[in-house]
Amino acid sequence: MMLEDFRKVMVNQQWEEGQYSHEDILRCMKKVIPLDLKQTVQVDKDLVIRAYYAGHVLGAAMIYAKVGDAAMVYTGDYNMTPDRHLGAAQIDRLKLDLLITESTYAKTTRDSRRAREREFLHAVHKCVSGGGKVLIPLFAVGRAQELCMLLDDYWERMNWKIPIYFSGGLTIQSNIYYKMLIGWTSQKIKDSCRMHNPFDFKHVCHFERSFIDNPGPCVLFATPGMISINAGFSFEVFKKWAPSEKNLVTLPGYCASGSIGHKLMSGKPKRIDIEGTHIDVRCQIHQLAFSPHTDSKGIMNLIEFLSPKHVILVHGEKPLMAFLKERVESELGMPCYYPANNESISIPTTQHHKMSATERFITSCTNEQTKDSLQRRKLFCGSNMSEANDDEKLAEGTLLMEKNKALKILCEDELVQLLGMDRHVIQYEPMAASRIAAAGELE
Repeated sequence: MMLEDFRKVMVNQQWEEGQYSHEDILRCMKKVIPLDLKQTVQVDKDLVIRAYYAGHVLGAAMIYAKVGDAAMVYTGDYNMTPDRHLGAAQIDRLKLDLLITESTYAKTTRDSRRAREREFLHAVHKCVSGGGKVLIPLFAVGRAQELCMLLDDYWERMNWKIPIYFSGGLTIQSNIYYKMLIGWTSQKIKDSCRMHNPFDFKHVCHFERSFIDNPGPCVLFATPGMISINAGFSFEVFKKWAPSEKNLVTLPGYCASGSIGHKLMSGKPKRIDIEGTHIDVRCQIHQLAFSPHTDSKGIMNLIEFLSPKHVILVHGEKPLMAFLKERVESELGMPCYYPANNESISIPTTQHHKMSATERFITSCTNEQTKDSLQRRKLFCGSNMSEANDDEKLAEGTLLMEKNKALKILCEDELVQLLGMDRHVIQYEPMAASRIAAAGELE
């Protein structure tokens, strides 16, 4: 659904027309195999994968992968704290060579969820009470559902009739899946669902384009979240509502550099110039981190909990990743990397190999153990118990490594026989004391 939405955006904006088609998406989906949480899948004889709950958005998962003895976790995006509709990420304590983690908020520590919700509701309340319109630019999956739940509950308590709107078809479509897949939400949502599905919003309805110029207060959720220039309905509404001092634009998530959202967050501009035209910005601007990504504290907590031998940071801004790398190495003592696109990183791993032993080798070991046991008995008779306990017998053999064959341990005699060689033994006779003395005089 999201691939198709992105394809339409690309075609409409003429960014990368023809990169992939609707038919390509259908062919791709035929290859998708559903994976349940904590389900272990043996992909082939070497590769094993397992999915863990990541929070973030509905269906997000961390992936544990193991090839032989080398193990890693790739997180994608995750959230270490629960929000209003999803639980916190959950993963077992694993023995890892490598953790690849997102680092979107590498240097940001957020306030508590309750504090952010209070601040958000206060800003919205103040605006609509004064007759203003609230534009909330966000992405269709995740924040739309969380904030709709928050406002729906608040409207119910306040007994307000002020309209709350969804703008896009994608938001409505994705909400259907939230209603269906309650098992992936937080425990609180699962419990409350027995009485009423929390994603059946009582006060939220669909927004028509003709409503833009309607008088009176309202709240509108519109995509995309960054108010991208000439892309999406949030930009169209922003142009209409930004010139009024009564209105409010509240930005609940991350905005990339170059977007209008980023310009608004960087300091309230009085005017935004776009392709020869300008938009007067007199509306109120409110920024609040309702992002589904974990913050820097959450990233450090996950790294410390998993304690991998190596860490790679991805999905972040270079200066912030450099800051987080220093923290990981200095505070946790783990080698940390943040490679650029197309850059290769080599991670050393410890490998353990299974090997077989020949029957003759095992027999020789048994014989040696029998001899050793007799020696121990003599020691026991002599009341030298400590010496017997400290005595360890090592079995000596030869490791045979042949191409495309399992490793094997042989006796020395077997190796000589395998190579078709004669066994040569060198013995030294003891030298008499008189000869040793004579040799010393010659020197």
